[in-house]
Amino acid sequence: MLNPSDFIQESIEGMKNTIGDKKAIIALSGGVDSSVSSVLASKAIGDNLVAVFVDHGLVREGEAEYVEKTFQDRLNLISVDASEEFLDRLEGVSDPEEKRKIIGEVFINVFERVAEDVGAEYLVQGTIAPDWIESQGNIKSHHNLALPHGLVLEIVEPIRELYKDEVRIVGSELGLPDEIINRQPFPGPGLAVRIVGPITPEKIEICRKANAIVEEEVKKEGIEDSLWQYFAVLTNTRVTGVKGDIRDYGYLVVLRMVESLDAMTAHVPELPWPMIKAISQRITAEIPEVTHVSLSVSDKPPSTIEFA
Repeated sequence: MLNPSDFIQESIEGMKNTIGDKKAIIALSGGVDSSVSSVLASKAIGDNLVAVFVDHGLVREGEAEYVEKTFQDRLNLISVDASEEFLDRLEGVSDPEEKRKIIGEVFINVFERVAEDVGAEYLVQGTIAPDWIESQGNIKSHHNLALPHGLVLEIVEPIRELYKDEVRIVGSELGLPDEIINRQPFPGPGLAVRIVGPITPEKIEICRKANAIVEEEVKKEGIEDSLWQYFAVLTNTRVTGVKGDIRDYGYLVVLRMVESLDAMTAHVPELPWPMIKAISQRITAEIPEVTHVSLSVSDKPPSTIEFA
C-alpha cells in the first residue's frame, strides 16, 4: 500500500541527491502526471527546475490559459507557442504513427532550445508504470537522453513506479487542486490522435469544439469522476445529413467514454442516454461541419482507448 507522505519525502530526497544544484527542465502538460512530477521536483530543487508548457496547436480549448493560471505561482514556468512549427510539419500527414513521430521530433527540437537557453543538465519526466510496461521499455530510472543537436540530459523519473490512481493520491497529498488530480488523461500528441486522416486548421477547430461539448455535458451530468476518459473523435468520413430543408454532407464524429483504473484495460459503461442525445444535438447544432454523431462501445482490449 502506497504511503504518500513517505513517497513524497523519499522522492524529494532522491532528486536532491541526484540533481544537486544543477538545473533541470520538465514538460508540463497540465495533466496529473506531469503536474505531480513538477511539484515534486520543484520541492526538491526550487527554481532550478524550469517547467515548460509547449503549445503545439493541438491542445484542449483554453489549455494554455488554464496551465498558466494554475501553475504560475507554484512553479518556475515558461510557456512556448510552437503551434505554427508543429502544424507546418504535420501538413498532409494521415498515418497516426507518423503524426506521433513528427510531434515527438518537433517537441524535442523545441524542448532542446529551451533547455539550452536555461542551461539544463537534467530532464524530469512524468513517466508512470503503464507507460513503460505497455512499451516494454523497462529501462532504469536514470539514463541519458542525447538530443538532436548534441545536448545530453540525464533523465529523472520520480513517479515511474506508480499507477495513475497512486499518482492522484500523491497529488492530493501535495495539495494540488482536485481539478488537476481528477483531470482525465489527455494524449501527448493532443488532438492529433483524435483527428483521423490529415490535420487541417478547420479539423482542429471542429475536434476541439466537439471535445469541449463532451466535457461540458459529462460534467453537467455529474459522472466525470466515474469515467477514465471521455472525448470526441473527428473521423475522416463524411455522411449525408439534412440541416433545415437543405441536404448537407458533413463529418462523422465518434464519442468515446470509458472506465478504467490504470489504462491497461478499459470498458465502456452504460451511459445516460439523455446525456448522449444532448451531446449529439449540441455537436450537430453548434458545429455546422458535422452531420452525424455515433458512440464507440468497444472495450480495451481489443480496442485501444484513443482511436490513433
